[in-house]
Amino acid sequence: MKNAVLFSLLGLAIAGCATTAQDVTPPASTVPAASAPAKVVKPAPSTAQPIPPAARAPVTAEVLQAAADKEKEKEAKAEPEKYPDIWSRIRKGYSLKPLDSPYIARHEQWFVNNPEYMQAMMDRARMYLFYIVEEVEKRPGVPMEIALLPAIESAYKPYAYSRAKASGLWQFIAPTGRLYGLNMNWWYDERRDVIASTRAALDYLQKLHNDFGDWHLALAAYNAGEGKIGRMMEYNRKRNQPTDFQYLKLKQETIHYVPKLIAMANIIANPEKYGVQLLSIPDQPYFVRVDVGSQIDLGVVSKLIDVPVNELQYINPHMNRWATHPEGPHHVLLPVDKKETFLEGLSTLPADKRVQWFGHDVKRGETLAGIASHYHVSVESIRSANNLSSNVLRAGQSLMVPVSSRSLSPAYTAVTSKPAAPAANTQTWNTNGSKHSVIHRVRAGETLWSIARRYGVLVSQIVEWNVLEADSVLKLGQRLRIFPSGVPAAKIDSDSPNG
Repeated sequence: MKNAVLFSLLGLAIAGCATTAQDVTPPASTVPAASAPAKVVKPAPSTAQPIPPAARAPVTAEVLQAAADKEKEKEAKAEPEKYPDIWSRIRKGYSLKPLDSPYIARHEQWFVNNPEYMQAMMDRARMYLFYIVEEVEKRPGVPMEIALLPAIESAYKPYAYSRAKASGLWQFIAPTGRLYGLNMNWWYDERRDVIASTRAALDYLQKLHNDFGDWHLALAAYNAGEGKIGRMMEYNRKRNQPTDFQYLKLKQETIHYVPKLIAMANIIANPEKYGVQLLSIPDQPYFVRVDVGSQIDLGVVSKLIDVPVNELQYINPHMNRWATHPEGPHHVLLPVDKKETFLEGLSTLPADKRVQWFGHDVKRGETLAGIASHYHVSVESIRSANNLSSNVLRAGQSLMVPVSSRSLSPAYTAVTSKPAAPAANTQTWNTNGSKHSVIHRVRAGETLWSIARRYGVLVSQIVEWNVLEADSVLKLGQRLRIFPSGVPAAKIDSDSPNG
């Protein structure tokens, strides 16, 4: 590069030392017609004065070095900026305008007074922040404070499930999720998919900003619903009152929503001022997306890369059945440093070992519901895996029952083993005469994870059935409703706001 610059400058210097006269051809429109007598047009005398040799800047080593430095500076600007950590990158992108609200200081104080909450929130955020920040940066005009919105919505809990039936990091209810392209079915729920839900949330927020022309109003609409914000703005207009966020008559949750985000952003901007110790999170990806081509079980992935299955669960929280959909999409998110190990292991894994299956020959009198209950899976999983159009079975029919290794407690160590009987601290009952469930009373040392393994269900299902959070601390004797065979998700109230 340095040699190229030197030669370029030397060439320019040599060219500058000589001046040559050039012929000037007039435009075609000024050329006389062929029949007219030719006229000789003399070029106008040049007013340019030759540069005296003494006035020419000498091509010195300093000039050449300055040119080389400028070239290096151009190259450096072309490379992505390096940040010491993700927090520095977030601060650099702040652009929300100031908000005059007494609630900001109140929420700042709450965060400062609850360091355990802050540390747990940041520990979860380390898995998702880099990806979210990257996506925000791809959208010109979106303030980087938006990357902190999941701290307010869900505290970065991918299994967060609100009383308004909003789910995931960005807390989408089902109707809004579907409107923004999030699929929800028996196999997966994209409201909990880190990649899909981040795309949908940013699409929605940009749409709201286009509607209201203000990020404070867009954020309020994300929480309360755009219809509500629009009506309150119209209410103020009719009374000749300001329509800025802080002047609208809103519910307490929404009044505090934007100040809470700004309070969090202020602490991230200047943690020393608030006496908060930020968790060190590098400015680099935590997970990578890998397309595996066909259905695969998270339990199998766990064994291939030697990563605890619950860690995979937290970066693939959209998988309702611990495996990808039989018909796709077939991508999984893995810790970045495990990608090569996974691909190497997958290349030698037989296709019939990608999902853990139990073979079952139907006996006379057996029903699909009974078989599903026996293996602690749902009727739908057996129907889907065997492409059954109804629940009717015939004696001698062979079924493949997909069972994730996550559900394999000591009671499931072999195909011929039977599920353990309910513990003495459970009570069985029926819902609508068909869905079998149990009431589990929490014992000392139990966690949501250990209880989920006992019954062969998902932590997220227990959370949803009992309106809990994935990291809830259980109390001794607490009663939990469990559906070992699974139940459909609760009906979503389409009138509910997004968050």
